[in-house]
Amino acid sequence: MKVIGVSGMPGSGKGVVSQIAHRMGMRIIRMGDVIRDEAKKRNEDVGKTAVTLRKEFGDYIVAEKCVEKIKLEQSKADSNVIFMIEGIRSPYELDIFRNNFNEFIIISVFSNPKTRFKRLKRRKRSDDFSEFSEFQKRDKRELCFGIGEVIATSDYLIVNEGPLWRFKNQVKRILRHQNKNVNDETI
Repeated sequence: MKVIGVSGMPGSGKGVVSQIAHRMGMRIIRMGDVIRDEAKKRNEDVGKTAVTLRKEFGDYIVAEKCVEKIKLEQSKADSNVIFMIEGIRSPYELDIFRNNFNEFIIISVFSNPKTRFKRLKRRKRSDDFSEFSEFQKRDKRELCFGIGEVIATSDYLIVNEGPLWRFKNQVKRILRHQNKNVNDETI
């Protein structure tokens, strides 16, 4: 089974990669959804939950929950389906995915902090910040998880600083290469 991981700092463009992959017929598993669901259960801040989950259950916990989801969905799916895991943040998570899936690759998306901050302000998701200082704290937390090492060891790195069409074309090219069965009319 082929599994594609996506990494990148908040606001870099991981969601766009997932949208394109979904249109190509891939199944999307969002690591952030695991955290947001747990935060809701605990009635606490998403950032705090991301840290406390790892303290309580270990650095592998979010990845392990994603592996469980994939294996459950895969048992019900076509054997050719490709899964995409959005939001890989640590080398520990990367190890879990590489150990569980023989055909695993990682795509990372890079954008500079000012670009990402502007995107997050427009996105207005509940865990996004409107103050640059809060955004920087979130970046620091993400970097402490080890996301820099994940990005540095990626199979593909896409710089998302130019026009959206250029970024989407780069993503499509990589995903087409990974999914030989894709019909270009679907994207």
